[in-house]
Amino acid sequence: MQAHLSSMPTLPRSVWHFSPAQWRGLMLVTLLLGLAWINLSRQPEDLTSADRSIAAPKSGFLAPDFTLTSTDGETFTLSALRGRPVILNFWATWCPPCRAEMPAFEQVWQRYKADGLVILGIDQGESKAAVERFARQEVGTTFPLLLDQTTEIGAIYGVRALPTTVFIDAEGRIQELKVGGPLDLASITDGIIKSERNEK
Repeated sequence: MQAHLSSMPTLPRSVWHFSPAQWRGLMLVTLLLGLAWINLSRQPEDLTSADRSIAAPKSGFLAPDFTLTSTDGETFTLSALRGRPVILNFWATWCPPCRAEMPAFEQVWQRYKADGLVILGIDQGESKAAVERFARQEVGTTFPLLLDQTTEIGAIYGVRALPTTVFIDAEGRIQELKVGGPLDLASITDGIIKSERNEK
C-alpha cells in the first residue's frame, strides 16, 4: 500500500499554493465576471417599466386605452367612449366562430345602440378590403369595424384565441371576458346586463 502511494505522481507545490495577493486577485476576477453576467442577463429597464404601465386586462380593471381607425376611416379612442357601455369583439374573417356570431352582434347593436351601447369589432391582422368584403357584403354588419393590422391591441388585451369578447361598463372597467364562441344573442345580452349591474 505504501509503495502504491509513493508511486503516484505528485503535483508541484506551486500549483496548489497561492499567495494572499493571488487569492484576492482571483476573487476580484470572479466577482467582476459575476457582476458582468448579472448585468448582461437582466431585462432592460424600458421593457419592465412599459410592462408595469399597461393595465391588466382582467375583470374589475380599467380597460387598456387604445386608438384605432375603422374601415370607414373614423378614429375611435376607447377612453373617449366613457359614459357608455362598450363591447370589444376581437375577430377575423378566417375564424368560423367569429363569422357565426356576427349576426348576433348586429342584432344587439340594432337593439341597444339608441340606449348608448357601443360595439367595436376589432379585426386581427387583416386588410381593410378583406374585412369590408366579409362584414359589409356577406353579413351586412353596420357597427364599427376597427383594423388592428399589427395585432398590437389584441396583444395588450391578452387575446390568445378568436373570438374574444370584452364587456366594458360605462366607467371604463372590464366586467367580463368571454373567450371562444360563437356567442349567441342571449350570451351577449347577458354580458351587457352584468356590466350594467356591476356599475350600479
